[in-house]
Amino acid sequence: MRVGVIGAGSWGTVVAAMVAERAETTIWARRRELAEAIDGTHENPDYLPGVELPEPLSATSDLMESIAGADLVVMGVPSHGYREVLAQAAPAIGRETPVLSLAKGIEQETLMRMTEVTADVLPEHRIDVIGVLTGPNLAREIIAGQPAATVIAMEDRPTAQDLQALFMSSTFRVYTNPDVVGAESAGALKNVMAIASGMASGLGFGDNSLATLITRALAEMTRLGVAMGGEPKTFAGLAGMGDLIATCVSSKSRNHQVGFGLGQGRALNDIIAEMNMVAEGVKSTGGTLLLAERYGIEMPIAQQVGRVLYDGVPVEEAITALMGREARSEIDY
Repeated sequence: MRVGVIGAGSWGTVVAAMVAERAETTIWARRRELAEAIDGTHENPDYLPGVELPEPLSATSDLMESIAGADLVVMGVPSHGYREVLAQAAPAIGRETPVLSLAKGIEQETLMRMTEVTADVLPEHRIDVIGVLTGPNLAREIIAGQPAATVIAMEDRPTAQDLQALFMSSTFRVYTNPDVVGAESAGALKNVMAIASGMASGLGFGDNSLATLITRALAEMTRLGVAMGGEPKTFAGLAGMGDLIATCVSSKSRNHQVGFGLGQGRALNDIIAEMNMVAEGVKSTGGTLLLAERYGIEMPIAQQVGRVLYDGVPVEEAITALMGREARSEIDY
């Protein structure tokens, strides 16, 4: 089997490293210097410094070379560059070739999820072999061999099971799920909530506040995700609650880091300037709010995150607005 991984960020590199143990794998890096470093030193100095990568893993800055003859294409490109890169790669991707997205974001211009973008860019491609790998997967913990699990959401069950076998290991448990809409929307929406969680931590709030935030965030995510066509059970699983917890409580989470800085009173531009990786939630919040408006879904946490990110509202004011909302029942009688 031959696997092409497009994108050499931290998570793309870790995924490539995992499958390189079992399949001929090539990872594409946009910059030639990074590709040469990965290929020559078996280390990604920009995103995973100090981590040794498997010797069989090869790297290239030639996009077509990375996926030539691939039996699986893994898209590890952030949402804002996903369409452009996939369009360049399109001529080398066969109609039957599974395409697996790692991105957890929403395309700003169209409000599409990445599997929808894939189908849009590859109109003749089999829809049922376009999927997403998602879950509580912090890259450095996975590459260190700490026990973790993920979900491969794909409509075609035999293909999903083949990929499950490819990715599964003694420390990385893989589940399948046919609910692509639910799994993928959960992955995008939780980034917005992780920014809110970071804000709470930055303000010095404790465990009660964090538990409250995560619980109500899950309710918001589920409401919108189900309205978009997802299954409620998906949001109670690894792609939903699992990923939400990991992203909301971990200081390794880029979205949490953004929120933490905002909670400490720092400017958004200063926080982003210090990061060499994309925090998807900064862009996805706007798309999330537009989707909530499209489907008529109330999302007060996301709304307040948007006010802080885009309107410059102080975090303290956003928290006050959330806590001052009209009293209501948690569930309908």
